[in-house]
Amino acid sequence: MTPSLLFHNGRILTGESLLTASPRIVSALLVRDGLVAATGHADDLRALATPGTLEIDLHHAFCMPGFNDAHLHLGEGARQRREVDLAGAASLDEALARIARAAAIAPAGAWLTGGGWDEHLWLGATLPTRHDLDRVTRGHPAVFARIDVHLAVANSAALRLGNVDRHTIAPTGSTIDHDPSGEPTGILRERPARALVEQHMPAPTAGARADALRAVLAEALRWGVTSVQDNSTDEDFAALCALHAAGELPVRISEWLPFDAPLADLQLRRDRAPQDRFLRTTMLKAFLDGSLGSRTAAMLEPYADAPGVTGLPFYTAQRLEALALERAAAGFQLGFHAIGDHALALALDAFEAVRAQHHAAPGAFPPITARSRVEHAQTASPSDFQRTSAAGAIASMQPNHLLSDLRWVGARLGPGRSARAYAWRSFLDAGAVLAFGTDFPVEPLNPFRGLYATLTRRPEQGGDAFHPEQCLTIAEALYAATQGSAYAEGSESWKGMLVPGHVADFVVLDRDPLTATPLEILHTEVVRTVIGGQTRYQRPDPAEPRC
Repeated sequence: MTPSLLFHNGRILTGESLLTASPRIVSALLVRDGLVAATGHADDLRALATPGTLEIDLHHAFCMPGFNDAHLHLGEGARQRREVDLAGAASLDEALARIARAAAIAPAGAWLTGGGWDEHLWLGATLPTRHDLDRVTRGHPAVFARIDVHLAVANSAALRLGNVDRHTIAPTGSTIDHDPSGEPTGILRERPARALVEQHMPAPTAGARADALRAVLAEALRWGVTSVQDNSTDEDFAALCALHAAGELPVRISEWLPFDAPLADLQLRRDRAPQDRFLRTTMLKAFLDGSLGSRTAAMLEPYADAPGVTGLPFYTAQRLEALALERAAAGFQLGFHAIGDHALALALDAFEAVRAQHHAAPGAFPPITARSRVEHAQTASPSDFQRTSAAGAIASMQPNHLLSDLRWVGARLGPGRSARAYAWRSFLDAGAVLAFGTDFPVEPLNPFRGLYATLTRRPEQGGDAFHPEQCLTIAEALYAATQGSAYAEGSESWKGMLVPGHVADFVVLDRDPLTATPLEILHTEVVRTVIGGQTRYQRPDPAEPRC
């Protein structure tokens, strides 16, 4: 049995009464067997401690429940660690220069892959083409995903391997861009089109996959993220299971399964997967549309900057509802990626049908199946906020997306829809539960950037706020990033707060977000990350001894 731990001399936010005027703050926390045993004053807790209890001085630092990232992609983030990073490239030429350096040292026949490019950072905001890549890839097949991963550009060698030419019909739910002559430009919109090419990419070795996942999980710890809700491939989940079996999984993971898989296969995978407090399967994830950045998010009306374009809905209402009812009846929680207002309407229609099914047979299904989730919900019709609440649905949103989209989203949506975009306040005021994440690696794995976004809705460099009436308070944002996220995965009974019986998952910060300015919050650093009472990360700091 590990010794008990007494963390003291801190300013510890327990999470109790967080949304009131007086959230509970204590100075000490007693941990026993990985759980919170008691909170309060150090002298009182010493009376409860067992012989051999270790005391850890927090040096007056602020402490709070660990962040629970409600939406990310560990496998994709790990993959990008092994590839050409195009994030932040300020021009097409800069992106091509990075690719050229990789091509110069790549073994013969090796694929060049990567992502993170954003044409909105480039003069003219023009999409790259296969011809651009052909100039620098030296014959290597190459494909690079846009920052939102809903669109990619492939070079001519990769298109040939995928048999993509002027005659290729794009798979359902995707498109292939063509130039005026009818030849493919290299732009592949959405996963089915990308798969034509990417299925020919060699898979990484098990060792390389595991090493990359270890690096991503270490980064999560550095940001104070103690739990994540992950959408990765079967192969990545198998690697996470192997790490878990070896005792090498430092972060709690709730893994999602693909909504479209055959029901019998989903049930088998659920039964075979670990189902403990460090690794378990939870919801089924479906993609109802694409993204605003690639204009594939499904909209009820055309994009303001692209008349006639309304995006790509991936389901008919009838098929979605039938699959949703079948899977909910089998005890699965549902989570639908829905960015456009058309996609959100489709999701809510299905959720309402599931809700009616539950009301018709009370107690017949696990409670979690009544907690449907809409992932992203970046645009909404006026009635959707109340519909979300009435359906018992969770608005799982990623505030940092707004910071990346501010350059163009107003022009893309127009003034009316912009007022209902990234509408955290409207969802919360309607009574919906908010759960916050980052959508890493689409955005950095940095919860403080999301907190800054919710408080300001303005660029990190300063500037005008985008519909500031949708801002949240810091207490509301912290709730969504901890307790709201725990509720979204059905674990609010044992994590998300620092109260007796909950897991001792918490983070020590170098400043107090309850009193800091938004800009100070943006630059917060993590001093220590603790999971189950164990310090999993500690910032190198000569002024503070390691424990």
